[in-house]
Amino acid sequence: MIIAFMMSIIMTSDNIPKDFRNLRACLVCSMIKSIDQFESQGCDNCEQFLSMKHDRDKVYDCTSANFDGMIFLTDPDDSWVGRWQMISKKKIGIYAISVSGTLPNAVVSEIRAMGMHYKPYMRDTTSKNAFGYEHSIIPI
Repeated sequence: MIIAFMMSIIMTSDNIPKDFRNLRACLVCSMIKSIDQFESQGCDNCEQFLSMKHDRDKVYDCTSANFDGMIFLTDPDDSWVGRWQMISKKKIGIYAISVSGTLPNAVVSEIRAMGMHYKPYMRDTTSKNAFGYEHSIIPI
């Protein structure tokens, strides 16, 4: 009964892609959405510092179509997979296991100006550059 209730909430969520074409993953948190969803809603976890909402160019800069695997995070607090992937503090949604790419220098400069620090390749587990931080943007 609890699972059915959770699935009904999740399946009606606006942050879940409606089809699997034109999907992209956020380069910071690895949330997967369609291009249109990122443009209309921004990133549920990173909007306060990436500002992708209503800016298609920023969506292309801050997301990647090159990602591997998908995790359907339904209960962030109790998910061992969420802890393993370092997304247990993120919003309910679909996440990539690994995302290839890095933010452009201009976006990194904007993030630094906000007093945050970006760790490139944090979400790319195919590289040897995973630094072990829970987030790829951390306070300085």
